[in-house]
Amino acid sequence: MQSDATTVVLHPMRAPPADLRPLPAAQFDVAAARHLLARAGFGGTHAQAEALARMGLDAAVDLLVKYGTQPAKPISPDDFDRTLVPLLTQEERQQLQRARRDRDEEAVERLERKENQSRANDRRQLGDIKKWWLARMIESARPLEEKMTLFWHGHFATGARTVEDSWAMFQQNNLFRAHATGSFATLVLGVIRDPGMLKYLDNDDSRKGRPNENLARELLELFILGEGSGYTEADIKEGARALTGYTFRDEDFVFRQENHDGGPKTIFGKRGNWNGDDFARMAMEKPACSEFICGKLYRFFVNDAPESDLPADQRSARRAAVRDLAALMRNQQYEMAPVLGRLFRSAHFYDPSNRGALIKSPVQLVVQTVRQLGTPVRNLGSLSAACDLMGQDLFQPPNVKGWDGGRSWINTSTLFVRQNLAIYLLTGRRPDMYDWENDAERFDAAGLAGGARDPQETVDRLLQLALAVPARPERRRELTEFAATRSDPSDRALSTLALITALPEYQLT
Repeated sequence: MQSDATTVVLHPMRAPPADLRPLPAAQFDVAAARHLLARAGFGGTHAQAEALARMGLDAAVDLLVKYGTQPAKPISPDDFDRTLVPLLTQEERQQLQRARRDRDEEAVERLERKENQSRANDRRQLGDIKKWWLARMIESARPLEEKMTLFWHGHFATGARTVEDSWAMFQQNNLFRAHATGSFATLVLGVIRDPGMLKYLDNDDSRKGRPNENLARELLELFILGEGSGYTEADIKEGARALTGYTFRDEDFVFRQENHDGGPKTIFGKRGNWNGDDFARMAMEKPACSEFICGKLYRFFVNDAPESDLPADQRSARRAAVRDLAALMRNQQYEMAPVLGRLFRSAHFYDPSNRGALIKSPVQLVVQTVRQLGTPVRNLGSLSAACDLMGQDLFQPPNVKGWDGGRSWINTSTLFVRQNLAIYLLTGRRPDMYDWENDAERFDAAGLAGGARDPQETVDRLLQLALAVPARPERRRELTEFAATRSDPSDRALSTLALITALPEYQLT
């Protein structure tokens, strides 16, 4: 069977509605509910999609967006060890300096061994935190909460290798979760106080007389306004002065008045003794902020195709939808839940041109396969490692811009891992193991076929469940011919499903 990604039609020619008027109630069927589950979370079972369809559009969207009514596993600061960093106490660092100066090799070796062991412990804990977050995404009754936490992690990108403090990364993850669908303004003010971000962008070394521009620059270029949108180099320099004194001690934010430049600054044409909070608020007051954030939300939740690849009418519809969302975001004082609710109710969101129009991120692929197909989790460490191999190492975005997403997820090496990942979840077999069809621990897929009586019915039910877009007739025919070679219903369902997950269409959501 051919597995050529170029054969997938991502974007039908008809443009979606240019505004965000609601989807007619009668059109919110099981397929639409499945689309909502995949986009506003990480997918769901056929039974869950049926339940949402019965609830109706408004109730289904409210269930996902207003998730405070759903149970959540508590998170405690004590879930992980915050004492691993600093690696050595201040007294031990002084001892190490003296030992190096005095060429006391025994003391140097002892203290360096302790430091290296602390680093190893911190790396091990970071691995545990990755598994912990994957487990939350898989198990959560609040999927949008975790989906938005993932969105903000990619937006306010911070790398663990630079921060070198796993607990600080855990703390930042909880900051994103606490404000997942809340106030963007409140979240930004939290980010400029976040020790992980302050360390990552060197603001802990920024002080009066020698401000560091990294945080100020990224706030405007990547976090609030977008590159080249309504600011100057002078605004960045003055913003850096405003952010002096924003630092941390251990894993707690500290404002050091003695390091803060309290003099007058001119930012966006306004003069005053501005601090970092003032700088962030003034940036967020610009209309470019809401349009930038809603543009990113659109690419994350609706359609990740480059605008240049779309026909003119689809480009126009996308821009109109983003403007509509941005206006609502401003009217709602930058609260994100109303924006997401409007989007998930819109006919634009459910339009055929926007179904199957996103390439699954590695995390989406892993979590959606488990949640939608009901496979065993197998091993969280292996799933985390697979995400890394596919290009999305949690807590380690490639740079401050985060992951590019979209088509960058797919290349010859990542596609191979993606296909093997699905086989691993279905069968428990790794790429270097064979004869998976005879594996006693394999996943029983027969239930997914819903008691199908023949190969054609088996294929139709599995395609409906697994793919975001209808399969082409020739694909359906090839799968049916393959399924007909399997006489045992359980073997037929598992083998056919394994083949479906190897299709390029399975990479879309």
